[in-house]
Amino acid sequence: MSLPVRERSPRPGGGRHRRPVPTSLPPDAPVLVLATPGETAGVAEEIAAVVRVDNPQIEVRLTSVTDLADTLPGGREAVVVPLLTWEDPVVMAEIGKAVAATGTGAVVTDALGPHPLLAEALHIRLAERGLARADRVRLLNVSSPVDAVILGTVGGERAVRAVQATAVLLASRLTLPVVAASLDTEPGVGVAAQRLRAAGAQRLAIAPCMIGHEAPAGIVERAAAQIDAGYAEPLGAHGAVAELVARAYGSQLAT
Repeated sequence: MSLPVRERSPRPGGGRHRRPVPTSLPPDAPVLVLATPGETAGVAEEIAAVVRVDNPQIEVRLTSVTDLADTLPGGREAVVVPLLTWEDPVVMAEIGKAVAATGTGAVVTDALGPHPLLAEALHIRLAERGLARADRVRLLNVSSPVDAVILGTVGGERAVRAVQATAVLLASRLTLPVVAASLDTEPGVGVAAQRLRAAGAQRLAIAPCMIGHEAPAGIVERAAAQIDAGYAEPLGAHGAVAELVARAYGSQLAT
């Protein structure tokens, strides 16, 4: 029988937490432009829909990075939020060039990670596949389904370094070893798995630190098969991702 998965409320700012964006904004408030490095259809579209539902007071536009210049509003402020879990310099440079070319003065926020909310979402994705305890407090005495987790990313060694902080946050939640490794370059998950198994961890799982549009389809499944490990789904339109988008926008309003 699968254990229940505790996921945060889909509405940001519920309970004792302060809302990341004021409940009402003036008509000329900056437009929130979501810039995705991949296709706008699919997961990016789902994230934009969640952000709109959770924040109806914001005008949300979704665009690919290549079409960003045509999406920025003329004569109105905009906040561009990259749909990235780490500061990919190639994508961030493309966004910066597109904004500069329009002369609109739009503000570009940082990537969505590292952040504790990403670690929370990664934990939940693992639990949904039976690869982690669903509740790290209530089920503290229940043995973990795996011995260690590989935090998979794409973008080479630079990406691996960038998600190290997220790996530490996830390890704290799981009380398990978590190491970051590349899914698309060497040394990759194969080397990480060898090191973990040499240290005594036999049951492994891959947690992709990706929203879902950053890499070719099937890359996580192939990596997991290579090392005989379980794997979680990418973050996708998890409520934590939508909340991080709203937080990025809200922090620009505050400044």
